[in-house]
Amino acid sequence: MASQSAILQQCFQEAAAASKGALERCVDHAVAILQEAELKSMKVAERDELGQAWRDLLKHKPDWSAQYPRELLSAFKTAAAAAAKDPSSGPAPLAGGGAKVRLDTLALVDDTQLTEAIESSRLLQRIVPMVEQPLSELDGLISSVQGLPTVSPELNPVRPEIFAQTLRLLMTAVHAEQASMTLWIKHMAEPLGRELKSIYEKQVELLARAKVQAAGYRVLQSPSGATPAARSPGAGPEGAAAAGSRQGGPGGNGSGWGSVSGGLHPAGGPHSGSGGLPQQASHEQSMHYADLSGVEINDALFQDFLFHGGGAQARQQLAPSFYEAVEEELAALRQAPQEAYEPAPEVPPPQYQAMPVVDRPQRFVDVLSQLSSKVWGAYSSAVGRSIVRTELKKDAKQVGQVLGLEVVRKVVNQVAQDPRLLVPVREAIVALEPSLLRLAMVDPRFLSDERHPGRRLIEGVAQRSFKYNDEFSEEFNTFFQPVAQSFNALNGLTAVENPQPFGEALSELETSWVGQDAHEESQRETVLQTLRVAEQRQAQADQIAYDLSLRSDLEQAPAVVLDFLFGPWSLVMANARMKAPNQPDPGGYGGVISDLLWSVKLNFTLNEPAKLIAMIPGVLGKLRSGLASIGHTQKETEPFFDALMKLHQPVLELRRLRSQRDASESSPMPLEIPLPDIPAATPEQRTPKAAGQLWLGPKEQSAAGFEEITPSDRAALNAMPGDAPPASPEAAESEAAALEHGDDGGTLSPAQILMGLREGSWVDLFSKERWLRAQLIWASTKGTLFMFVSHGGQPHSMTKRSCEKLIRDRHLRPVDMQDVVSHALDALAHEKAAVSQPVPLD
Repeated sequence: MASQSAILQQCFQEAAAASKGALERCVDHAVAILQEAELKSMKVAERDELGQAWRDLLKHKPDWSAQYPRELLSAFKTAAAAAAKDPSSGPAPLAGGGAKVRLDTLALVDDTQLTEAIESSRLLQRIVPMVEQPLSELDGLISSVQGLPTVSPELNPVRPEIFAQTLRLLMTAVHAEQASMTLWIKHMAEPLGRELKSIYEKQVELLARAKVQAAGYRVLQSPSGATPAARSPGAGPEGAAAAGSRQGGPGGNGSGWGSVSGGLHPAGGPHSGSGGLPQQASHEQSMHYADLSGVEINDALFQDFLFHGGGAQARQQLAPSFYEAVEEELAALRQAPQEAYEPAPEVPPPQYQAMPVVDRPQRFVDVLSQLSSKVWGAYSSAVGRSIVRTELKKDAKQVGQVLGLEVVRKVVNQVAQDPRLLVPVREAIVALEPSLLRLAMVDPRFLSDERHPGRRLIEGVAQRSFKYNDEFSEEFNTFFQPVAQSFNALNGLTAVENPQPFGEALSELETSWVGQDAHEESQRETVLQTLRVAEQRQAQADQIAYDLSLRSDLEQAPAVVLDFLFGPWSLVMANARMKAPNQPDPGGYGGVISDLLWSVKLNFTLNEPAKLIAMIPGVLGKLRSGLASIGHTQKETEPFFDALMKLHQPVLELRRLRSQRDASESSPMPLEIPLPDIPAATPEQRTPKAAGQLWLGPKEQSAAGFEEITPSDRAALNAMPGDAPPASPEAAESEAAALEHGDDGGTLSPAQILMGLREGSWVDLFSKERWLRAQLIWASTKGTLFMFVSHGGQPHSMTKRSCEKLIRDRHLRPVDMQDVVSHALDALAHEKAAVSQPVPLD
């Protein structure tokens, strides 16, 4: 067999060489997804962000594909050298400033470091489950090649962390926007996991051909009667907190597993005697892990188990001493009088229900809360739920099952305190804990899998509950009753053998939700179709206005006439063309323009008054019928026709004077007539501008939910509901400054908050003296018109100005929609960082 050093270097060379194509495929995958998302996005800001992200990826692809193998090879060698120098020191930081911020030892760091730590953790969270099987084999083989007596995953120079951190360094070096890097990591994680799996499988084949024998895990023995008092220094909370994860860390043994009277340790650990074997060893081969019945899981262990699988340690058996401790705990729970520490469920006073939903104080819920026995039966009691949990610990066969139970409790407790969820929803998650615990016995790490039915059920119910903001409303009760029935049915299963019941429960709920939403979806689609047609009509009207501006007969035309042609009349023509796309001039609305322009030029009409007088009835009739076709009322059109009458008045007056003169028997009288004071259009006025606001007819306004202003109240042809009267220049400047900086002193202005909303975002909206939960379902391409829909499919459409005013007045408040389970996991990852922050002294 070749020398160990040569074999290790060959592994490094092949892994680095394979990384070039792997990275290129990851970039191509991310670019394709970002391009598709850009095409589908209806938001200008979002499209710009997505477009910038994929263009930057393509720009950096050539340099990265050349640098990545070199940087990886250097990182492999650095990690191998550190492991050879001091195997107990844990993984070394990457060269070039690539040391990662560990979430379990985080102290005072700035926001950038914290963001990078979180993103790196999420990247690994997605990668590691995909490579777990080949990586587990590779860890043993690499440890053997390194000459280590036991498997040390944290010393594997080609572990996933090295690939991820090196890639992160490449991204950081180009100084891209944080938003772009977040998108890169999000969409490169899955293909990177697939590529690493392939690389690791080839590494395993290479080492197998070289006849390498995998190192093994060492199981230390312990006296069967060991008690908590006999634990090693590493067994208590302080010692447990020092245990490293797969990623390794200061003070940890790198395995991510603490121990009490017996457990898994690397050679030379705290219980080792000569040769690395335990002193005072008995024949007990089972594992007793840190008295999990009474000790919290530390953050390093939590992340190692949940995100990295915990390695072979999770499959170790439990010692008899563990079961003895569980029996004691179970006996205490069964014997304690429930009323001694079970408070009655919190019942909100009547005035609480009468408060506006956005002003109600939060009610506390956690895993120890007493719930309504009427709703949740036997599992309304915190003691009852704890008994189920402890009984399951008694039935556990492996360390991973015990850890799975602890993880479920941590996550349920975190979700129960999520203020975004209504209290009954949080209580429902707490009530579901027994069933989730039974699921953890057969699938301990299900909460780390976004696609797992158990996690999807929690997330599906939580996301659906965002439709409601009032726990006392009839519509929320209609949603909640089937959820409670479904959860109670799951809790009624005394044995859970697979996740199928959870998938079926979610499927049944989703089917009922689809049925409930059918009517709303039909209404929503009808309104959306109206708005899409209006947007298409406006775009065509803008093009028609531009085409009209090229006409040669616009010379000397008054500004009021050009405003009419470029505005309302372009909409009339666009509307007619959309209804009869195959006709050259549907309605004859284009043909009347020549007559209209001729009729307002006095140098022509005064010479041919008879022609004008004969033309006027037909022109006016066509103009009125055209405006009526898009819903303009007589009151709205009156200002334009008054101006048109003034332009025609000189010719009519001339005709009257001529008639008087011809009828007079005296000598001819001079014909002097006053000319209207209506100036011709300037060059700027002869250039149409695209409409800044989407125009809607009266019926369209009503359908879209413009309820506060009726169509007949519009002051001008282009006025929109919700628009304030034109302001003075000083007032407009003051308002612009307020919108720019936000008059509440916050970091985001109303305009920024509005542009941060995406289709599907939820908001609390104050409408008609009531707070509604509404969802943004549409925004115009130019971002000037927004439509929200509240319960029952009720539309609420507003201009950008109206939305910003509502935001500024706190009458429109965005609702955070981040996934609740991911939010809970992130919060758990931050727990250690939070408690390690120094507290300032007064």
